[in-house]
Amino acid sequence: MGMKLCGFDSVARRGFVYAALILNFVFCCHLLLLQPLVAAVYVRIRSMRRESVNLVGQSLRFPVRIDGQAGGASLFERVSQSVKVMKYSEALSDLNAAIEADPALSEAYWHKASILRQLCRYEESERSYKSFLGMKPGNSAAEKELSQLYQAQNALNSADDLFESGDFTKALEYIYKVVLVFSPECSKAKLLKVRLLIAAKDYSKAISETGFILKEDENNLEALLLRGRAYYYLADHDIATRHYQKGLRLDPEHGELKKAYFGLKNLLKKTKSAEDNAGKGKLRLAVEDYKAALAFDPNHTAHNIHLHLGLCKVYVKLGKGTDALKSCTEVLEIDGDQVEALVQRGEAKLLVEDWEGAVADIKSAAEKSPQDMNIREVLMRAERSLKMSQRKDWYKILGISKLASISEIKKAYKKLALQWHPDKNVDNREEAEAKFREIAAAYEVIDFSLTGNVRKTA
Repeated sequence: MGMKLCGFDSVARRGFVYAALILNFVFCCHLLLLQPLVAAVYVRIRSMRRESVNLVGQSLRFPVRIDGQAGGASLFERVSQSVKVMKYSEALSDLNAAIEADPALSEAYWHKASILRQLCRYEESERSYKSFLGMKPGNSAAEKELSQLYQAQNALNSADDLFESGDFTKALEYIYKVVLVFSPECSKAKLLKVRLLIAAKDYSKAISETGFILKEDENNLEALLLRGRAYYYLADHDIATRHYQKGLRLDPEHGELKKAYFGLKNLLKKTKSAEDNAGKGKLRLAVEDYKAALAFDPNHTAHNIHLHLGLCKVYVKLGKGTDALKSCTEVLEIDGDQVEALVQRGEAKLLVEDWEGAVADIKSAAEKSPQDMNIREVLMRAERSLKMSQRKDWYKILGISKLASISEIKKAYKKLALQWHPDKNVDNREEAEAKFREIAAAYEVIDFSLTGNVRKTA
């Protein structure tokens, strides 16, 4: 029994060894046979990857037919990225190259038309829309955009016309509500909007809008001109000058920039001359300089208010009440709370013997500046003048000088008494009677003050 078991174990071991040898042989054969195949597959995969990269590169340079193919998607993704960063020239260049490579590339015409519409290059945009619709007739989205193009084009033309006719509010409505809705990157519309804002005297808004334009293109000459002009009308002349100078460095022969720059320079020079002459007591020269400065730009109210005030003060010193009154009124029409103008107009009214008006103006100034003692002194003087004016000037009633002789007084009395006798003024008897009594009273008072005699006039 033991001998049988031992023989069985020996046979089993030999069988196991033979099986292991056979399996090892088979595995080695597999390795030897499969290695070339694996290498071939690996080479083929690398080759396919290179071909794929080459195809992608080609699609970026030369997009193939658009509908449903990867090349068009790459093109439009690139165009979209250019539009996002406002590189419209690059986007249009890509689209034009694509159309040149494949004139049947319908979607490229549509993209091109849309960009051109946003830039308000309406005629080019219209041609591209029509090219697309010729290939894809009945496309409702493209037809809608073409309709929007026509609306924006008509609105921009209308805004131009309204600007010329002076209807700035209506023109701005066309720009805001139509043009910049359908053509948001329209440079012409943006600059027209700024010109309209300046014409409507919304200078702060004009400065803000030109700031956006110059952020996109810091060398935009018209934006520099308009921004400088807005600062000019706010009387911020230093900043206005810097904008004009920057524009002229870019284009020394730019007509409007030259006119604006040298006009402002001459205005400031004439203003300084007027102020210097006024300070030196050369009042008549100061008047001429102030008038010359005011003639430069009647619409420059922020600066002209100071010129009018300076002129008013010079006229007061010259004793020209009527001229001073006119100049100070110009100031107060611009700014009714200008305290110094109220005081100076009060002085002018004293010169023309408008006592009540003088007191009213100076009192208004005192209320606006209650701590100013100089104004209070002027007010007291005006109130004294008003009180004195309320006393009857008997000499004035008879139309004679206070140095008139007794015979001149009597002669004047007789002439006026005859002129205003009630019997000779039947049509206005009541007025004549009052005037006759006043003339008689004047004669009695003056005669008494000179002779001490009490006269009874008829």
